[in-house]
Amino acid sequence: MRLKWIVFALLSAALIAACSGKEIPEVAPPTPVPSATPQPPPTLVPTLSTPLALLILPADMDRETSDLYQKTVYDLAQASGFRFQVRNEIKPEDLADPTLKVVIALPPDPGIASFAASAPTVQFLAVNIPDVAAGGNVSALAPSQQVEIPAFIAGYTLAMMTYEYRVGMLYPADDPNAQAAVVAFNNGARYYCGLCTGIYVDPAGYPTALGIPADEDPAKYGGYANILISDRKVGGMYIYSSLGSDDFLSLVGAQGVYLIGTTLPPHRPGGWLMTITPDTVKAIQKSWTQLIVGQGGINVQSPLGIEDADTGILTEAKLRLVRQVLDDLLTGRILPSNP
Repeated sequence: MRLKWIVFALLSAALIAACSGKEIPEVAPPTPVPSATPQPPPTLVPTLSTPLALLILPADMDRETSDLYQKTVYDLAQASGFRFQVRNEIKPEDLADPTLKVVIALPPDPGIASFAASAPTVQFLAVNIPDVAAGGNVSALAPSQQVEIPAFIAGYTLAMMTYEYRVGMLYPADDPNAQAAVVAFNNGARYYCGLCTGIYVDPAGYPTALGIPADEDPAKYGGYANILISDRKVGGMYIYSSLGSDDFLSLVGAQGVYLIGTTLPPHRPGGWLMTITPDTVKAIQKSWTQLIVGQGGINVQSPLGIEDADTGILTEAKLRLVRQVLDDLLTGRILPSNP
């Protein structure tokens, strides 16, 4: 009996050993291999030896315009590794800074001619400053002398906005440039409306234009505007730049017609849709590359742009069409003098 118990105990021990098996060791998770994280580009840390660009703005410039010019030149300076400072005037001690390389100045003239002569290593850009000519280390950004493109855009936009394309233009009759603008105005209107025909429209009647004799008293310009508004029933008018005094435009705007011009008067007239004006910001950007490499004495032509748009009347979608046509004109895809 005792022998049986001994055998039973041995068999039980063997069975337990067989069933238990070996303990599986715990495996640690794989160690992640760090990936190559791209490093941010090094930030320029200006030093006293970093080239300097000055922007000279009048102290009474409106805040929005001042901010726009400051941001424009700041962005250009940062992209080129320049320091940037804003002043209201130039002082002789500014020119003593050997790192000063570029000065961009807006009216009134801070004395560019005299300062440029005493600082031949500095490039000056005069932005729409009268009587400052390009030469030496002075470059001049002058207002656009283009008359056909603004007239074409005015005709196109007014035809888009007025009832049955009833658009008109006032111009000085004896001015050859104004006569070329009339052709462009007519072409612009017809570019939008084709024959410009409507239910009640004589296809030969619109667009229409009226010339004012050179010896006419400016106080009587209103009578010519009334011919277009009352007799010819125009709903939109483009007035050539030399006729566009503040009082005259205010008088016309009070009669319920849309107006487009190349200079916005100090007091915005009623019905003013937009201003077709030189884009000074683009001109500064265009000339920057030459300035920072020391190339001066150039005349910079400002490309045209759209400003002062009344988006409550001229919607964003319509304004987008106008800008596209302006781009096509500036790049030569549309010829304003070609009917």
